[in-house]
Amino acid sequence: MSIFKLPDLGEGLPDAEIVEWHVKVGDKVEVDQPMVSMETAKAVVDVPVPMDGVITKLFGEPGDVIDTGSPLIEFNTGNDQTSTTDTQDDSAAKLRAEAEQVLKDLHDNAESGQDEPEAKEAIGTVVGQMESSDAVLDNMTDFGGKKAAPAVRALAKKLKVDLSAVQATGAGGVIRPSDVKAAAANGATKTATKPQPAAKTTPTTPKQAAPQKSQVVVDDQWQQVKGSRRTMARVMQNAHANVVPTTIMDDADINNWQAGEDITARLIRSLVIAAQAEPTLNAWFDGDKLSRRLINHIDVGIAVDTEDGLFVPTMRHCDEMSPEQVREAMNNIKNQVKSRSIPPEDMKDYTIMLSNFGVYAGRYATPVITPPCVSIIAAGKLRHDVVPVLGGMEAHRIIPLSLTFDHRAVTGGEAARFLAVMIKDLNKSR
Repeated sequence: MSIFKLPDLGEGLPDAEIVEWHVKVGDKVEVDQPMVSMETAKAVVDVPVPMDGVITKLFGEPGDVIDTGSPLIEFNTGNDQTSTTDTQDDSAAKLRAEAEQVLKDLHDNAESGQDEPEAKEAIGTVVGQMESSDAVLDNMTDFGGKKAAPAVRALAKKLKVDLSAVQATGAGGVIRPSDVKAAAANGATKTATKPQPAAKTTPTTPKQAAPQKSQVVVDDQWQQVKGSRRTMARVMQNAHANVVPTTIMDDADINNWQAGEDITARLIRSLVIAAQAEPTLNAWFDGDKLSRRLINHIDVGIAVDTEDGLFVPTMRHCDEMSPEQVREAMNNIKNQVKSRSIPPEDMKDYTIMLSNFGVYAGRYATPVITPPCVSIIAAGKLRHDVVPVLGGMEAHRIIPLSLTFDHRAVTGGEAARFLAVMIKDLNKSR
């Protein structure tokens, strides 16, 4: 007998979910024929049969989550010795290559795709509902006998492709990203609706985005957390266990801003200036070794909220970027989140974190730091406050700020000075 264990389907992924078996116990199979479709936090990967033989056992049903390195399937190869090493290594290499190709297909499309029209007031959104409607649902969805994963459905929506008209080339009728792109090139698209003109807003009174109705199905049953939300839960649990968080809060008066200021670009600029003034907050900390690394470049992790969970893509070298480059990078991040095409290397190694949670509501918060980072800055909902000016009173625009820092690596004074520098820069007119 030979047992095939689930290999790493990505970079360090701890598990994957069984979407559909393409074989059953008793089947005689050959190398490379379709065996099972597995979904990770990033994509659906078709796992091929690793060896010739007869299926004797399946370790899991559709919907089950299998840990990386755990048994997935057992074969009778006609050899009494149990062997997994050679075929395991070969299959793992093939699967990693296929997973990388799936992500590359999605990434290539995100780079070349056109943005959907957005209201002008959404220009500063970092955290918030990234899609205007038809939120992406969890798990595989059936389209006339064909199946599509969340990332593929998001890609189809972006390209306005009718999935029921797409020819599926994946095993078991699974629609691949390349199938969607081919259908878009061949004109298998839905009738596009005419874009509505962007809503006019007054720059000094930004309109808050209207909350979208949740697509979550409430059935009062326990359900295993899967996909992106499972990854988020694991990251949050690790952060809670390994960080000693403390939060300070204050307000920045942005009444002097010029009309049409890009909120995200200004927040990034002030964060960069503050990190240069107090570099201890742009750092990594190893709690086991009690060691700290002060980092000489600024890579900002941008927290992006979706119905599938929290994503934190990295905006690289923000200390070298102009406001226009920040906006271009932010738009690229939003597109990649929509199409679930963020390359794995762009989801790690940020040196400091930013969250703009105040899209709908919320003034202050205690945002969560992801180790090894030591700080995260969060911006709440913009408001008007009455402030004293030259013996009189005026209504000014105010942006509330919350700074959470790891108190093992950062002192209260360092955090307060960092926040003071941010506020001073945000108070400027330009």
